[in-house]
Amino acid sequence: MTFTIGNFLLLGSVLLFVSIFASKTGFRFGVPALLLFLLTGMIFGSDGIGVHFSDFQQMQFIGVMALGVILFSGGADTKISDIRPVVAEGIILSTLGVVLTALITGLFIFAIAPLFMPKTILLSLSGCFLLATVMSSTDSASVFSILRSKNLYLSQNARPLLELESGSNDPMAYMLMIMLLNIIKLSSLSIGVMLWMLVIQFALGLIFGYILGRIAVFIMNHINLDYSALYSILLLAFVFFIFSFTSLMKGNGFLAVYIAGLVVGNCKMMYKKSIITFFDGLAWLFQIIMFLAMGLLVNPSELLGVAPIATVIGIFMIVAARPIAVFLCLKPFKDISTNVKWFVSWVGLRGAVPIIFATYPYVAGVPGAKEIFNIVFFITIISLIVQGSTVPYAAKVLGILGEPTPHKDFSVELPEDIAVTSELIVTPKVLDFGSKIKEFPWPPETLVMMLKREDSFFIPNPETEVIEGDKLLLISAKEEEMQEVYKNFGIDNYLIYKN
Repeated sequence: MTFTIGNFLLLGSVLLFVSIFASKTGFRFGVPALLLFLLTGMIFGSDGIGVHFSDFQQMQFIGVMALGVILFSGGADTKISDIRPVVAEGIILSTLGVVLTALITGLFIFAIAPLFMPKTILLSLSGCFLLATVMSSTDSASVFSILRSKNLYLSQNARPLLELESGSNDPMAYMLMIMLLNIIKLSSLSIGVMLWMLVIQFALGLIFGYILGRIAVFIMNHINLDYSALYSILLLAFVFFIFSFTSLMKGNGFLAVYIAGLVVGNCKMMYKKSIITFFDGLAWLFQIIMFLAMGLLVNPSELLGVAPIATVIGIFMIVAARPIAVFLCLKPFKDISTNVKWFVSWVGLRGAVPIIFATYPYVAGVPGAKEIFNIVFFITIISLIVQGSTVPYAAKVLGILGEPTPHKDFSVELPEDIAVTSELIVTPKVLDFGSKIKEFPWPPETLVMMLKREDSFFIPNPETEVIEGDKLLLISAKEEEMQEVYKNFGIDNYLIYKN
């Protein structure tokens, strides 16, 4: 196919259509959407329909740009109040946990490599640790996507712990990978130099992420643009600037954009809801593009040669390396139950990050890098199939799956901190008080703004009669009053939205 502009746009739109419709079908059967995006790329690739894409440098560029947006969006969607109770646990998992996973997996690969691949870089200890390091971090794109798309309500702080770990562990894996690449290419590298590089990367990532995030919030609140849509574009420019500037200063850009996302998401900001919605959609678009490109890049026929060793390594990481690392890291924290530790172990998903990191050895010209890439790709497929499709089931079996949070039907944007909103579903308990809105026990400063019945919306008045299944949009001046509403009705599972 000759790639004219028209052909390129046609192919791109077809790929997006197929990916989105496939993900809708797969969701019904519990198949992770990201896996379907990946498989769609493989079907359209050189071994399938015949779309040729083999540029590892372009893939690396697409991946790094996409990860920046995904990490920022994930940070912006995370409430600091949620992760505060698990900050220590998350930091240990995202640092020591990565090191332990790489160490355990690297030694295992070194032991089995001669049995499967007698002529390969994996016969050297440094090559084995390079492969293990590339796969050592929990993938943020996969974790954010699966936990949020399935609307899982997890008890015992399991969800904020997993999101904090996956959002902040890429820097450690990246630094370990760069160190091993230097060792392989330069034959030696001082331990002191490596530790200093690691400290600098983390410190500058934290500092620049926080400072530039605060600057972004200040500018967003004071620039007074004529068009509200430009605020989202301005913040997107900040995301790319924060990543590139931090990397230029020898800090870790991945950590910086995640920290900046946390700062932005937890501060008052102009048009915040519309901006967060914009970044949620953009994060999904970049995830689709990234996984499609990775699927196009790989040749499925080449995966057959690495399938045996990749399967053994993938299973070992799921059942041994990840659980050992998690249990050792969380051993000092007595308040974390054994079931939560097992769940965190199970959700050690591999995904986009390992595949993107696997392009670095190839671009650096490391011998055997294509084998490393193919092994990582195959293990990612195993992880998404085995772990990604069973996350809700694992939560249920381990007893940490609660009732799903109510689905949000109303989209109302109010100025920051002047009110809270909530959505009340009319149940038989509610109707015990009567059938008219005026008969319900509302606190003085709580109002019913809107009513949804089936697919219709309308504004109610005190005389409006409600029926079971109706959903009411409530607004109150204080969160305490909104909590009183649900206490009066005897409802435990609810969501209050702070504007």
